[in-house]
Amino acid sequence: MENLMRNCFLFLSKNKTITKLAKKYGLRLGASRFVAGESVDQAVQIIKNMNKKGLVVTVDYLGEFVNSENEALNMTNQTIKTIEAIGKENLDAQVSLKLTSLGLDISEELVMTNFRRIINKAREYQVFVTIDMEDYERCEKTLEIYKTFKKEYEHLGTVIQAYLYRAEKDIKELDAYDASLRLVKGAYKESSEVAFPDKKDVDENFKKLIRLHLENGNFTAIATHDDAIIEYTKQLVKELNIPKDQYEFQMLYGIRTDRQFELIQEGYPMRVYVPYGTDWYGYYMRRLAERPANVWFVVKNMFKK
Repeated sequence: MENLMRNCFLFLSKNKTITKLAKKYGLRLGASRFVAGESVDQAVQIIKNMNKKGLVVTVDYLGEFVNSENEALNMTNQTIKTIEAIGKENLDAQVSLKLTSLGLDISEELVMTNFRRIINKAREYQVFVTIDMEDYERCEKTLEIYKTFKKEYEHLGTVIQAYLYRAEKDIKELDAYDASLRLVKGAYKESSEVAFPDKKDVDENFKKLIRLHLENGNFTAIATHDDAIIEYTKQLVKELNIPKDQYEFQMLYGIRTDRQFELIQEGYPMRVYVPYGTDWYGYYMRRLAERPANVWFVVKNMFKK
């Protein structure tokens, strides 16, 4: 049943018609739990409050299914506004973005031009930027663009997904770039030809990748809500004597908030992924797909007066 629900929500996450309706009617049915508003001003207020409580963040202006140069330009401008807000408001925050939102599916020239504008602004305010990973089809191109810009801008990271067979090879190749990586299990529906179909195999590969990247001496963000992976990482950093400035845990805004504060109190570095924007639907569906408990939260909110 759980797998059926997951597949259903992942299917819905790619529905362009529903995406347009979601944009039109705004944050409803519990989505505001996972998305920090629709504007940068709303996100800034939430981030300020989180910073006061000891949480650092990475903020993402959500956008999917960008099919025109104008849309890509708007996404680029919004990301630049986010970087400017981080700098001007003195927020303890980084930026995450998807290359498809900047025109990856339209043309190489467009995505490279837009991303260069963002990198130039990030350099101005010394803001760290992470290129989010998307589905398998876009993985190779994303890594190529990361490698190109990593030569120009030190404060740049990307994401490796543990459910992909290629992940270990990618990490070994990225070691030459002293890559700062966010390691995740992966949230897209992929074929068994390119990804581990069984959770236990994904979990074991995740552990292997965490150890590999830490032993390489590179910065490692362990993005997970899985207590088993968290405990594994705790033991590993102790075993390898990893300094706190070489790793951090990352979790999603609105999910396991109590656990986030527990990790801070225990002395572990903790960053929260905070998305905002009107194009929240695809992201929201993937959050519902990840944990059935999220679905029941939405159902309860539907019947609240």
